[in-house]
Amino acid sequence: MATPSFGAQGSQLAVAYNDQTDLDFRKGLQIRLSWTGDYAGAYDGQIAASSLRAIRDFQARHGMVADGVIDEAMLRLLIQKSDGAEAATGMALIDDAVTGQRVPLPMRLVEDLGPTDVGHLWRAADKTVEIETVRIAGTGQTLRGLFDVLSTPTPDRSVANAEFGGEWFTLDGNAGDHDYVMRFSAKGGDLRGFSVSYAKDRAKVMRPYVAVAGNLFEPFAGEPQAPLVASREPNAFSALLARSHTNGAFESRYAMASVDPKQPNLFEMPSPAPAKAAPAPVAQKPEFDMAGSGFVVSDDGWLLTNAHVVRACTSVLVGEQQVATKTILDTDNDLALVKVDGAVGEPLAMSVTKPRLGEDVLALGYPLRSILADSLNVTRGNVSSLLGLANDERYLQISAPVQPGNSGGPLVDLAGRVVGVVTAKLNAVAVADATGDIPQSINFAVRPDAAVAFLDRNAVAYETADASLPLESVPDATAAVKDSVLPIICVGR
Repeated sequence: MATPSFGAQGSQLAVAYNDQTDLDFRKGLQIRLSWTGDYAGAYDGQIAASSLRAIRDFQARHGMVADGVIDEAMLRLLIQKSDGAEAATGMALIDDAVTGQRVPLPMRLVEDLGPTDVGHLWRAADKTVEIETVRIAGTGQTLRGLFDVLSTPTPDRSVANAEFGGEWFTLDGNAGDHDYVMRFSAKGGDLRGFSVSYAKDRAKVMRPYVAVAGNLFEPFAGEPQAPLVASREPNAFSALLARSHTNGAFESRYAMASVDPKQPNLFEMPSPAPAKAAPAPVAQKPEFDMAGSGFVVSDDGWLLTNAHVVRACTSVLVGEQQVATKTILDTDNDLALVKVDGAVGEPLAMSVTKPRLGEDVLALGYPLRSILADSLNVTRGNVSSLLGLANDERYLQISAPVQPGNSGGPLVDLAGRVVGVVTAKLNAVAVADATGDIPQSINFAVRPDAAVAFLDRNAVAYETADASLPLESVPDATAAVKDSVLPIICVGR
């Protein structure tokens, strides 16, 4: 079925979308259409020709009238199809402490192989997918020089598309039996980027992921743990990520450092040694004034969140818009319990003692969530203090980046134990009645002993965490808890 061209009617429809729907909805719509393979543009929330064409293409492919008008039936199907595509990858936003980048990773498809000489590597067990973050700093290498080298085809690597934007570049092509995509950005002499390589039989799953990851990738989300400057070896090659394929296996990896882009010095690095259900139909898109996160704490449907997320709501929606049947507030400690009758996942085990100072922790939640943009966000940091503002014993200070939508999400250690309840920075400031700004690296969580006391007071049958559990990698720890972390939406505030 052919889709109509973008004309006067399309212009009027675009104006209607841009004027009558909120920006987060439109950005979420673009993300959803990327997951279905219909949209490949920027997530700017501006509905123009490319976005309308994507809506119409989706409608045409599914036997609907391709008029660009989103009705309830299309919205339901779009959510179902895009959720399925996202669930196939298990994508989550991960803060890579090695390079300072925030990278969307397909956690169902790859396992963490750890740091490399110039970044961090994730790879599928069958070597059909590989993702690598890279940072080049302090070498004199320029972004233009790196682009000139990488955009030059070699006998083993073709370049299909290459675009240089001054402070960024993208390119893609083919290397043997794998397709690849690279994206790099620069701030001064600090070059950061990531590459994705995948076998052709993975294209159906990986192409939508690549489109979404390219838009959500944040190269300068944080500061790396240490400068990454690799030592030189006497080998010279023609590409940063040159690959040698023997029986489908990646044998070699390479990095580059040079002052003169016309004479790059490249050197070899040693090769480094694991579904969201379709949502229930909804009658209409709700209007809401507060969105946060929560996590399951009991087998009978109780979730823990922040009081400021759910107080004064006409109703509270959990996950795929299950309506909460009961809410219990503790405004003094900014905690709340929310009860739902449907299935919401396995309860997370609660630590009954506070974490250790300096301990690695993960903050999970749904920051800046809209109805459609609903990917789980995972950030990593440390417990930087066992007290909150003004030595408040109810709180922890953490370095994991959080945003208001993270409020109420779990703070877990690398064994998957809940060691706190995340509270967004500005809310923590308001609760403590502070007046000055706070450095961005300082955020807050309600301590586990305060959370457990709240559960005890309300006779919630929570699970106590096993203190002897071993620590896992960030992807493994995230995979163990992610299905029990849900968005919380306050309707009619």
